[in-house]
Amino acid sequence: MTIAVVLLLIVVASVAFHVVNPWWTTPLASNWQPMDDTLTITLVITGLFFVVINVFLAYTVVRFRHREGRRVAPHAPEGRALERWLIGGTTVGIMALLAPGLVVYANYVRTPHDALVLEVLGQQWQWRFRLPGADGKLGATDARFVSAANPFGLDPADPAGQDDLLAPGDEVHLPIGQPVLVLMRSHDVLHDFFVPPIRARMNIVPGQVSRFWFTPTVAGRYEALCAQLCGVGHPNMRGYVVVEDAAAYGAWRTALPTFAVMQQARAAQAAQAAQAPAGGGGARVDQGRALADAKGCVACHTIDGSARVGPTWKGLYGKHESMADGSTALVDEAYLRSFIRDPQARHVKGFPPVMPKVDLSDEELAALVAYIQSLGSPPAQAATEQKAAR
Repeated sequence: MTIAVVLLLIVVASVAFHVVNPWWTTPLASNWQPMDDTLTITLVITGLFFVVINVFLAYTVVRFRHREGRRVAPHAPEGRALERWLIGGTTVGIMALLAPGLVVYANYVRTPHDALVLEVLGQQWQWRFRLPGADGKLGATDARFVSAANPFGLDPADPAGQDDLLAPGDEVHLPIGQPVLVLMRSHDVLHDFFVPPIRARMNIVPGQVSRFWFTPTVAGRYEALCAQLCGVGHPNMRGYVVVEDAAAYGAWRTALPTFAVMQQARAAQAAQAAQAPAGGGGARVDQGRALADAKGCVACHTIDGSARVGPTWKGLYGKHESMADGSTALVDEAYLRSFIRDPQARHVKGFPPVMPKVDLSDEELAALVAYIQSLGSPPAQAATEQKAAR
């Protein structure tokens, strides 16, 4: 009897929890209410089976409990009527679970003809965004053209790509009420672009283009996540999708630089940085700070002294770093240059050897080193060096 009572209490408590619990789906920020409806159907069907099975178990425990003098039930391995009922019921249940999902998925990949195109590029551990320019077409891309100055791999010879709009940083804006076709690529490993309130996501497999669409319906600023474990910096692979009215979106879009303008600006910045003093202030440090953000360095390295996947950059320059093999190394310009160029050649003690190779030009490498140098030396060591210099 005790087991039967416990089973019934579990059923009652479970149903009551799902009826009165405050954790329910958040207000929709897209048109994918059918996704929530499909999840609700799944919950109702599985919940019904949960209730029926556990109530049946409680009944059998009470009905067929052991009693003195009661004969053992006869051995009956075959029950064709029962088998037919089980097969039929299971078939209907599975169809009820799958059918709504198939309908929703068919609509999920059937893009409206008036959808705004947005390309999302995933790379450890950052998001980049590209939109078509005035011609309404995205330019052709090829892995041969991928570089620090051209992370999307846009073909410089393709006229359609010259006016492509490149969103700076990790934020993209979208107009409310406008269908959006999301095209996704990955530069390295499996990623998954996921904005939870938008109810839409898709795996991004290296070497192919994934796609889905949605229509933003609620204005707001929503966090975009990577829903696949893509490495040690995975928790920090964040971005933002801002849904706003058409006027605000138009103003943001107008301010975006095109691929052609970005190429010219990078060339001018590289020339300016090349003329800057090697010690590193001004334009070179600013370029290094921008590179640290653009290349995803900030996902693993902090500048405030706190620990993350990699050593903090605060006070790193001039420090004697301990290596995993027991040796020590002075963190100077030569050390930083060699480590950034080939991060797997040396292993810093206490940190996993997971830093990927970063494609940098000589000017960009000098700027990044100058930025790290500008963050200062360890206080105690700096005082010792000043005292020795006197």
